[in-house]
Amino acid sequence: MHLTVKQKIMDAVVVYEDKPRDQWLFGYPAQVALTSSQIWWAADVRIAFEWLEEGFESALKDYNHKQIAQLNALINMLLGELTLGDHQKIMTICTIDVHARDVVAKLIAQKVSNGQAFTWLSQLLHRWDEELSECFVNICDAQFQYAYEYLGNSPRLVITPLTDR
Repeated sequence: MHLTVKQKIMDAVVVYEDKPRDQWLFGYPAQVALTSSQIWWAADVRIAFEWLEEGFESALKDYNHKQIAQLNALINMLLGELTLGDHQKIMTICTIDVHARDVVAKLIAQKVSNGQAFTWLSQLLHRWDEELSECFVNICDAQFQYAYEYLGNSPRLVITPLTDR
């Protein structure tokens, strides 16, 4: 089971940018879509920080606009006809996406200009290591290997500043 979840995450991460996210997520089980989305969120913010360092002052704001557009697309999907499983998957991704949007908005409000700021590093950040073909989860200076346990398609708690602690 662990190998299957790992392989599906690897496959999903590789093809994430091949089609719009709201179409991409239908090709994968909920856990895979959620984990891959979190990997790409962290990667996209890291890329925005690189652009900031290269002088593109609106990089985080531009990414925040992309986040809002992706979230609106998911919300519109929830208003349509979906299977119960797809509805739950999209609701879960929306919950995590709202938190991700709020984190980026906070980075913008605090005028954070690089990826070494505590506001960013204190987030639970997923990343895919291509050399090792492994998913890692980082927070501050800690790193954990993702364990690929089957989680199913379950709801997530809404992340607030209190639950974020």
